[in-house]
Amino acid sequence: MTEPGKEYHIGANIRRELIRQERSVAWFARKIHCSRTNAYKIFEKDNLDIKLLQRISTVLNYDFFRELSEERCRQNDDTSETH
Repeated sequence: MTEPGKEYHIGANIRRELIRQERSVAWFARKIHCSRTNAYKIFEKDNLDIKLLQRISTVLNYDFFRELSEERCRQNDDTSETH
């Protein structure tokens, strides 16, 4: 979940979920078929290719698409409350 006033950052949220599951970056990289260096680059990204996000969602068994949708709804609600 994103703090009020901050944009949703997909890479940071993937990292957060990986930590919550007590998984290593090496494990994550193997599962998504990339190097550890590229896994760390994913954590820095604020947007991702949809196929990569689908693969990550499957590997972590976590629906980042739902999370993104819910965040967008929250942002829309926040915007409508200020008008």
